[in-house]
Amino acid sequence: MLPMDPIISVQFSASHHGALRQELFLTEQELDRLSPTFQSAAKSLSSNHQQILTSVLHSPDVFELNYKEMEKNFKVYIYPDGDPNTFYQTPRKLTGKYASEGYFFQNIRESVFRTHDPEEADMFFIPISCHKMRGKATSYEKMQLIVHDYVNMLIQKYPYWNRTLGADHFFVTCHDVGVRATENVTLLVKNSIRVVCSPSYNVGFIPHKDVALPQILQPFALPQGGDDIQNRTILGFWAGHRNSRIRVILAKIWENDTVLSIRSNRISRATGELVYQKQFYRSKFCICPGGSQVNSARIADSIHYACVPVIISDYYDLPFNDVLNWLKFSIILKEQDVFNLKTVLQAVTDQQYTALHHNLRRVQQHFEWHTPPVRYDAFHMVMYELWLRHHTIKYR
Repeated sequence: MLPMDPIISVQFSASHHGALRQELFLTEQELDRLSPTFQSAAKSLSSNHQQILTSVLHSPDVFELNYKEMEKNFKVYIYPDGDPNTFYQTPRKLTGKYASEGYFFQNIRESVFRTHDPEEADMFFIPISCHKMRGKATSYEKMQLIVHDYVNMLIQKYPYWNRTLGADHFFVTCHDVGVRATENVTLLVKNSIRVVCSPSYNVGFIPHKDVALPQILQPFALPQGGDDIQNRTILGFWAGHRNSRIRVILAKIWENDTVLSIRSNRISRATGELVYQKQFYRSKFCICPGGSQVNSARIADSIHYACVPVIISDYYDLPFNDVLNWLKFSIILKEQDVFNLKTVLQAVTDQQYTALHHNLRRVQQHFEWHTPPVRYDAFHMVMYELWLRHHTIKYR
């Protein structure tokens, strides 16, 4: 960018519920390379730059007060029904792409939030694991019957569902199989809270009711990224399978680019040990396009390795969006903006990038699971989202 070029501020509308916009800077020459529609929108925006605020929280004071109250008072009852050796109560495993489901099943039992007295419970956890069903090669039709029968049994056996028609009940699933297994159980989908890793609000996810669960691939292969901006010499990095339309377009446009490091397949282990993970350490931005669903474990990987995530996914309600201001530590683009990806990233100034990277380091603790859970980790952030929702429930 030439120092004397006139600057125009471009604000990209975020593609998820609650986020406002992403403000970047382009020169007149760079703006000319964008589509006419994009140019018109960009020129109509104000050129006044607002500094990225220090806090990564929407309301830091409110969060701290509510968080303390949650720790002190919030109680969840886990229905005891169901054989743990089949599809209930216990997680399938605590590793892999769907570890978030397993960790929650484990953490809720280890936490101070669990109560064995349903009369003092604020919420009720339905402990059915669709991931375990998948592990036992259960068909979708069979899964739907199992979920339907289990929920109906709880409704008939206990009085708690009928007090709110299930509004104070929730279930947790990370694999998209869980969404498919429950989609025909209308009472569960419409009334209860769905804590899911694929929160696409154009296919049934309700942002003010449901909760976006971060998809976190643990254990991480390498340690957490730190204050290492000077080592990040690659502008943008992505390597993965072309299992979605946006990934196909991303690879087709940028695979041969000399500035961006874009590969249409995962890096082969034959090239060296943990080469894929090490690329996160070397990159300023890590591209996170949606896969078969709107979500991607790559977002949590990027956060862990301190590579600023560039999220390209329409209709994605980002995890902890009620609490965290994602615009302070990530770039959020609509899928149609993939054609301008390099221009957008090159327009981020050193000062802006330093702020994004600094803020990213501050949210890393929220995207990790522990057993037992620790304060402010992923488990506690999910519980906080549930805590916020329990205030809106009205008992009959």
